[in-house]
Amino acid sequence: MEDDLISKKELLDITGISYGQLYRWKRKQLIPEEWFIRKATFTGQETFFPKEMILARIHNIVNMKDDLSLDELANRLSDSSAYDRVTIAATELIKRNIVSLTTMNKFGGGQTSEQEYTYDQIIHLVAVDRLLSTGDLNLAEAELLFRTLSEKTARFEGKGWELFFVRKMGVTSFILALAPAELIFDEGVRLISRLALGDLREQLKGMLTYKLI
Repeated sequence: MEDDLISKKELLDITGISYGQLYRWKRKQLIPEEWFIRKATFTGQETFFPKEMILARIHNIVNMKDDLSLDELANRLSDSSAYDRVTIAATELIKRNIVSLTTMNKFGGGQTSEQEYTYDQIIHLVAVDRLLSTGDLNLAEAELLFRTLSEKTARFEGKGWELFFVRKMGVTSFILALAPAELIFDEGVRLISRLALGDLREQLKGMLTYKLI
């Protein structure tokens, strides 16, 4: 769980934003109040954030703030329903580097397909693409992951989920659970990767904003 959090100091160091910017964006509701998590440490109380989501949100704010006012930006980033209506063709997903050609050829309609993909379908492709690009996943495992996401995530309609990618004695398994999930594995299980729907949606917002402007 601690690996999923980032301290305020680390966040400011990594992103290069100032303390004032961070709290100004909080006051403008660009960063949700619930993302500021107070925790006790050996030096006293410190503020932590959900790592993947806050890094994606700050990336989105920095890249969009020149085109939109802070109020417009807050509305855009908080309105998830607008993204749910987005559809994009395979050719555009490849052209904008949202999904790689390898993943589209394997799990989509290919490079020249004009098939339109929904937001949920794009999330599934991005999840597979992300693990393939890190080398954590081979193509056979990617097929199992894509099938699992396509067939099982509908059961979480309206709720967040987390994906746990584990191996035990060389055997791969994918576990889907309601977020936030805290699973406990036996000693023989190795957690290869963990993906959260909330993180993927936040990262995709930055990539798909052009569709809403």
